[in-house]
Amino acid sequence: MNNQIKEIAQRLRGLRDAMNIGTAELAEVCHITEAEYLGYESGNEDISMSALQNIAQHCKVELSALLFGETPYMTSFFLTRAGLGTAMERSKAYKYQSLAAGFAQRNADPFIVTVEPKPEGTPMHLNTHNGQEFNYVLEGSLLLSIGGKEMVLNVGDSIYFNAEQEHGMKALEGQSVKFLAVII
Repeated sequence: MNNQIKEIAQRLRGLRDAMNIGTAELAEVCHITEAEYLGYESGNEDISMSALQNIAQHCKVELSALLFGETPYMTSFFLTRAGLGTAMERSKAYKYQSLAAGFAQRNADPFIVTVEPKPEGTPMHLNTHNGQEFNYVLEGSLLLSIGGKEMVLNVGDSIYFNAEQEHGMKALEGQSVKFLAVII
């Protein structure tokens, strides 16, 4: 597993220990088994953004503190220059570039997400998290599943949805897809 995932795992363990929260409680917050959660904390399992979002909300910490290990401090504005957002590659399939990591007490988390194509027949990973989500396709074509309904989004298409519904995505046509995602 890559170093970023191992670093997030260490931050999860530290947060849980500091708050005196059991692994069963955080597993419930993430809607997974305790064994799956322990895989997250071991650094041997990829940690979904939905799980991180749920943990951040439950523990009342900034998502960027879990992702990047830095507490945001800006309160009037935070400028992200083109291509310079705080980046994280959770796996070879997903890359996230935070566009507001330095702004404290955000009401939303904007990211540029890049999804790499997967081999034909690879099942779509579905997840849920609290709140709502907005996606706007910048490059490529994206197969999006929300609550069992599948739709194709192309450049310029956008969607706003209840993120508590199971949702997942897949790059189409063997090409990477890039989109703006705002988690609210």
